[in-house]
Amino acid sequence: MDFVLDGVAALLAPAIGLVNRVLWDYLLTYGLLAVGLYFTVRLKLLQVRRFPHMLRVIALGGRSDAAGISPFQALMTSLASRVGTGNLAGVAIALSLGGPGALFWMWCTAALGMATAYAESSLAQLYKVRDASGQYRGGPAHYMARGLRSKWMATAFALCLVFSYGLIFSSVHANAMGQALGDAFGFSRAQIASGLVLLTAAIIFGGLRSVARFAQWAVPFMALAYLGLAAWVVIGHIDEVPAALGLVMRSAFGLEPAVGGVLGGLTAAMLNGVRRGLYSNEAGMGSAPNVAAAATPVPHHPASQGLVQALGVFIDTLLICTATALVILLSGVLGEGGDGVQITQRAMTVFFGGWGTYFVAIALFFFAFTTILGNYAYAESALLYLGGGRRSLFALRMAALLVIVWGVYSKVQLVWDAADAAMAMMASINLVALLLLSGVVVRLTRDYERQLREGRSPSFDAADHPELGDGIDHEIWRDPGRR
Repeated sequence: MDFVLDGVAALLAPAIGLVNRVLWDYLLTYGLLAVGLYFTVRLKLLQVRRFPHMLRVIALGGRSDAAGISPFQALMTSLASRVGTGNLAGVAIALSLGGPGALFWMWCTAALGMATAYAESSLAQLYKVRDASGQYRGGPAHYMARGLRSKWMATAFALCLVFSYGLIFSSVHANAMGQALGDAFGFSRAQIASGLVLLTAAIIFGGLRSVARFAQWAVPFMALAYLGLAAWVVIGHIDEVPAALGLVMRSAFGLEPAVGGVLGGLTAAMLNGVRRGLYSNEAGMGSAPNVAAAATPVPHHPASQGLVQALGVFIDTLLICTATALVILLSGVLGEGGDGVQITQRAMTVFFGGWGTYFVAIALFFFAFTTILGNYAYAESALLYLGGGRRSLFALRMAALLVIVWGVYSKVQLVWDAADAAMAMMASINLVALLLLSGVVVRLTRDYERQLREGRSPSFDAADHPELGDGIDHEIWRDPGRR
């Protein structure tokens, strides 16, 4: 098996490396920040001004119905995908390759990315449709096809999404779980692969609603447990936190010399921080909008679910990724070598002894397992857009299970590089669409905020907005008070 995998790696590595160099080094690293800044300015710091309102929207609750899942289920399903190996292994990789300053650029990616996430999820809600079963479906492919009238762009995006989320990304998380569970508990790769396949199959064969039901219970539990333990570490070493944050800021701008094998430098910090930040929070990638579109919004306005998904970026990066980074920096293990998961495990053992390794393995299992489920939900949505039926869905589910096995056995560097390339192609297509539809985002936001200023619960009726064109389903977007 290892001989075959080494041969595959040798064949694929040059092409994957070329894609990553062109897209990441020259386009996306700066493009993602630029698009986030663009929406931040055009929406007048919406992610800051309306942050309390984001919390109120979630507090409103809302229930799933025959057509859609609840806003809370949509947030938890998107967090299931966002909160994964990127929060544990990805953060450690960013710090080891880019130095402590990579954390600062992860913060920048998230702060600006909240505006991008708001834009893409609002558009996904606006242009959503009902599928053959009467359930809401939508996402970037739909707003490209219905908003931009660009079928080729929509098809290209959907294909990239099925390939990356249905296949490649799940192998990344399976790979990380294989490492962590093997190191902590001594499980063989065959045992890990078999267990993951059985657990995953039990849920994904129930479709999106099954994933959403599982996520609404599992995600809050795992996130709060992890944040609680990290908070205990930070509070217990609160006197060291200012020095750690100072190191982050100095390293972010290349003012801290490289030590212990850490590369350091502005370019390394920015590249690794932005890349791993995007991989973790997915803002601008076009993934979360697929589940945002499946929600029955509360209030009845596309912008409300944009605000919900913007909050998801905050939770993922500014809370959970920061927690992991602080634990690593306070532990002093950075620069001692090792893969991402191993660095995080060693950091935990500094504070919790031998059981720190077990905790990371268990946390990684929950983080990565829920991410595999969330990834599948995205891929299912894209496949249905492409016209897939029952046989296609069955084939996707079987392929998703097979790549879990491949991921457990694969070489870690090849898997991460392939994930970076797939993510870059998706994000490039989506960012172009977002810029072309930015005027629609601004009009939705102004309408939503105008109703808030009037003291009303915002509601959207497509008949009141003929300037948005005929790509909107008027049956879905009809003011409930007029029905």
